[in-house]
Amino acid sequence: MRARKTENMGIRIRQLLVCMLALAGMSSCYPPQVQYPYTRMVKVRRLQLKDNLIAMLPIEEQHQAKAREEAAWLADTAYKAAAGISRVNGSCFPGWIGNALINARMQERGLCWHYQHDMFRELRRRPLNYFRIGCCVRDKAKPSEHNCVYVAPRNAAWPKAWVLDAWMWNGRLKVDNAEKLNPKRWEDLPAIARLQSIYYQEGHYWPIEHWSILRDSEGNYEGYWLPEMKRSRQYRYMYENIEQGKKEHPGTLTNY
Repeated sequence: MRARKTENMGIRIRQLLVCMLALAGMSSCYPPQVQYPYTRMVKVRRLQLKDNLIAMLPIEEQHQAKAREEAAWLADTAYKAAAGISRVNGSCFPGWIGNALINARMQERGLCWHYQHDMFRELRRRPLNYFRIGCCVRDKAKPSEHNCVYVAPRNAAWPKAWVLDAWMWNGRLKVDNAEKLNPKRWEDLPAIARLQSIYYQEGHYWPIEHWSILRDSEGNYEGYWLPEMKRSRQYRYMYENIEQGKKEHPGTLTNY
C-alpha cells in the first residue's frame, strides 16, 4: 500500500512538472501586452542595446549627444515596435508554430520575413545620421531560412551590426551580435533592404498597420500597390486594421 502511494505521488509530481513546463512555454504564445516594453526587465535590455549600438560607432562619435540620442531611439523603438507588430499581426504563437498556422491559412501574418519587413518599417520612421537599417538572412533558400533586420553604423559593412529578431519569441525582441553569428549561415540582404527602402523611406508616415507585401487569394505574395491586390483578403484586412488603429489611437502612427 505504501509503495502504491509513493508511486501515485511520483506520477502526480511528474504531471505537475509537465503542466508547469507547458505553462512556461505558453508565456510567449500571446502577443506582448502594451506595458511589456516598460517592464523593469525590458528597460534594462533597452539600455543595454543602446550601449551596444553606441559602442559600434567610431570613437569620435560615441560621446556626441545626437549620436547617443539616436541610439536610444533605435533601442527603445526596437523593443516597443516588436511587441506592437505582434499585436497588429495577430500572432498567437512563436516561431515555427506560427509559420505552420499561416501556411495552413489559419492565420494571416507572422512569418519571419513579415516581421523583418515590419521591423524595417518601424525603424525607418526618422532620418538616421549615425546608423542604418539593413536586412539579413540565415540559411538562405533552405528549409531553416530565417530573416531579420539589423542596425549598423552608417558607413559600416556587414557583419558589424546588431541583429534584431522580433519573430522568434512572438514580439519579445531577441538581439544578437552579428559578428558572433556563424558567417557560413548568415549573410546580408542588401536587395531586400533597397526594396523596403522604396516602400518606407526615412521619416515615412505609414502606420504600423501597413504592410508592404500581401498575399492574394491564390497564395502569391505581391506589393500592396498592385491593383489586383486590392481584391485580396489581406488588403481588406490591412485597411480594416488601419481604420481600427485610427479609432483606437487617433493622431498617432503606432499603437505601442
